[in-house]
Amino acid sequence: MKASDYANSSPREVRQLIREGKWTLPTPGMCKGHVQGNLVVLPRDLAYDFLVFAQRNPKPCPILDVTEPGDPEPKIVAPGADISTDIPRYRVWKDGVCIDEPTDVKKYWRDDLVGFLLGCSFSFEGALLEAGIPVRHIEQNRNVPMYVTNIQCTPAGALNGPVVVSMRPIPAAMVPKAVLCTGRFPAVHGSPIHIGDPSQIGIADVNKPDLGDAVDIYPGEVPVFWACGCTPQAAIMAVKPPFCITHSPGHMFVADPKDADYAVF
Repeated sequence: MKASDYANSSPREVRQLIREGKWTLPTPGMCKGHVQGNLVVLPRDLAYDFLVFAQRNPKPCPILDVTEPGDPEPKIVAPGADISTDIPRYRVWKDGVCIDEPTDVKKYWRDDLVGFLLGCSFSFEGALLEAGIPVRHIEQNRNVPMYVTNIQCTPAGALNGPVVVSMRPIPAAMVPKAVLCTGRFPAVHGSPIHIGDPSQIGIADVNKPDLGDAVDIYPGEVPVFWACGCTPQAAIMAVKPPFCITHSPGHMFVADPKDADYAVF
């Protein structure tokens, strides 16, 4: 089965599939029209710093929901869901080092943990497709390519680090339309932060992403880069907090709201 085979499934159905361990792969293309979210889970004593970090860096870290300490239920975007079981694959970090990539984090859950769900660029891909703009990683059944850039986030408390971007190759004539389509979704990264030459933002080889999978770039196409919700993982590697949980890149939380709920017309 491919992720796109679940394009018409409901978020609740897909979350149950994930909770039961029946889907452990990336989620682009699942639950067409519904928001997907990045995950960051931190101890309560670091949660305020992260909240400020997200507010100061809204392009890569747009907040969709925040959980109560010790409670894994995201009550705004998916009542009844569980962020400790309903993501296909997680990353568990200790002192900035990834020590595990489990398919649930129940055994790591603690009473002091606060979960943040952040907007994901998968959410504006429906608008791109509806506009006739190709989304290459969906076409090729791959994870989206992601890169650590030389663009620095605005620090907050203990947190700082580089912006991570996702890339989609866009036919040159369609780039203005892609900018307009995605700009309507500021809550899920919005418009691109860079278009064209990858080296200008510190990417040495666009065919060798730091995260995700490489995709084909055809003649006449331009690499277009959007801020990515994996940016907190770069901050975690830079700051090395004692403990943290994130999603594994491309393995997102599928939420109940529709992409259109976050559109600005």
